[in-house]
Amino acid sequence: MTPTFPDITISTDRLVLRPFEEGDVPALADMMNDELVIAWTSVPQPYTVHHAREWATRAAPAERTEGRGIVFAVTEFLTQRLVGSVHLRNTNWRCRSAEVGYVTAPWARGEGYASEGLRAVAQWLFQHQGFERLELRTAADNTASQQVAQKTGCISEGVLRNAWIARTRTEDGGWADIRTDLIVWSLLPEDLDDLAEESAAGGGRGAYADWN
Repeated sequence: MTPTFPDITISTDRLVLRPFEEGDVPALADMMNDELVIAWTSVPQPYTVHHAREWATRAAPAERTEGRGIVFAVTEFLTQRLVGSVHLRNTNWRCRSAEVGYVTAPWARGEGYASEGLRAVAQWLFQHQGFERLELRTAADNTASQQVAQKTGCISEGVLRNAWIARTRTEDGGWADIRTDLIVWSLLPEDLDDLAEESAAGGGRGAYADWN
């Protein structure tokens, strides 16, 4: 039998991370058409409502049921508005490791939502799923994503040269592919423990609460 992650919801101080639903489709399409998302990811462009519905209702659930990973829709606790997504993928069940990717809606950036959601997923993965490594890859010029990695406690391990295709705006308003390096980051259980101790020493409040 193929191992799979449980179908769960994770709650933090400000967020609810849950499976995608049909009702998320319009907000998902808007989010994935943002210029920064297009530039740093491989999503189709333009990203249509059809793409969003296919992801929310079929492809994302299949990531979990087929054992490849799990996809969380990240929503505000108070408003239930979609603020982003966290995606565990390339899961190695024998090594108990996975790769993570995340996207944040343009209106929600600068609020710390990406790092809060990522920490919550990492804590759940390490403490309740017995995983030992979480890997993250960021494009060399994607400083915002690198800041999220650092705030979460990730350690930079090195550079994969010329390993990714990003996109850049052309003079006519279109998009052109460009090759770029990838920075490899990792997060281990002890890294997250160290971050929690630093936060407690500084009087910080825990970002993650519970899951069910």
